[in-house]
Amino acid sequence: MTQQSTFDTVGSTATNVADGFTMVAVGDLMLRQPLVKNPAAGLEEVTKILRGADVTFGNLETNLFDIRTFKGSPQAESGGSYHVAPPETGPEFKALGFNMLSRANNHSFDWGVEGMRETTEALDQLGIIHAGVGENLAYAGAPRFLPTVHGRVSLVSFATTFTPMSSAAHSAGEAPGRPGINALHLTRSIVVTSEMLESLRRIRHALPDPISVHEDGERIVLAGSTYKLGDKVGYQHETAPREIAEILRNVRQGKQFSDFLIVTNHEHEPGNWSQVPADYAQSFAHQLIDAGVDAYIIHGPHQLRGIEIYKGRPIFYSLGNFIFDNLQTTQGADLFADYGKDPRIDTVADLIVASMEGFVQAEFYETVITVSRFEQNSLSELRLYPVELGYSKRLADRGVPRLASGSQARAILERLQKLSTPFRTQITIENDVGVIRLTPA
Repeated sequence: MTQQSTFDTVGSTATNVADGFTMVAVGDLMLRQPLVKNPAAGLEEVTKILRGADVTFGNLETNLFDIRTFKGSPQAESGGSYHVAPPETGPEFKALGFNMLSRANNHSFDWGVEGMRETTEALDQLGIIHAGVGENLAYAGAPRFLPTVHGRVSLVSFATTFTPMSSAAHSAGEAPGRPGINALHLTRSIVVTSEMLESLRRIRHALPDPISVHEDGERIVLAGSTYKLGDKVGYQHETAPREIAEILRNVRQGKQFSDFLIVTNHEHEPGNWSQVPADYAQSFAHQLIDAGVDAYIIHGPHQLRGIEIYKGRPIFYSLGNFIFDNLQTTQGADLFADYGKDPRIDTVADLIVASMEGFVQAEFYETVITVSRFEQNSLSELRLYPVELGYSKRLADRGVPRLASGSQARAILERLQKLSTPFRTQITIENDVGVIRLTPA
């Protein structure tokens, strides 16, 4: 008879936290001003919730450094804006209660590797655990760990939306690895009807350059975009198998050395206009949960998407903006040019107003704070506190989170109810708070 090793449980995918473990999760953090000590900010109720959990998570979507002593420069490409905040805003995240941040996103390298390194140093000095960037892909993809009184928490961070030059790489022979983010590349195709595909084929054949790619009756490549035949017009995404395998390896390692594993993805797909996740998102989320992920959090599209509970674990398909303030006085010259502005004449505020034209809907300034409570190693209750970011306020005061109430709170929660219905998630509304209660298995 072969004796069973006591180390056989190393591959367990089960949750392993003490009763009462709580996780707070919010979306994107674009903080560029001190808020906590400002009584006018009205953050007391929000801060109380954020500080009340074992782990409080958000996506850091800015760089932290002093522009007066910064040795780098704005890159030739940005994530849509050059995000930076002065170092004194770093302690604000800790004062608000954040102890775990993801950093793989489309703004991680707005200011190049120098900006990444200074931000890393600032967070390390504060003792805030962060993941998703590094000196090479091994560092960027590795899980990072946070000890709590109810169990050890790990974080794996990656992004499907990112600037092309920000993707980290492994070393290869004599070539060193490349600093960057933990990127998951997607191949996007546009699904069209047969009539549309035929029109595209005629255009392609009329162009003077030779056809250098394979095409058949159901697929054509035109101007760098792939079009496929289908019944419903839309977007189709395929993930990179090798990168998926590496993410799953890091998931496995994160779970082997922790009691609770959070995985996050910065994903704008199919676009910021959509309140519905990308076509691949649900099957991939289930794959991650099956591999041992205890909470999967997506952020990026700047507005809420639905919530799913799969095998007793939460999947947040987007938590929207949580801090979306615009008090940034520094921007790269490229962005001024993109919007027809002149930095010798126009102010950064003028530029921000022009660049924010795509964020005029109130939905971009409404979100929730999610509080997940676990009992007997299973999600027992998920509370959703509606938040508004001052959509109607002037530019300098907009983007600061405050608890919503009354009709606005109900409208936010009812929208989240509707968005979560396709995932068979039932959200009740009790005293301006959304509640998801799970029956023990």
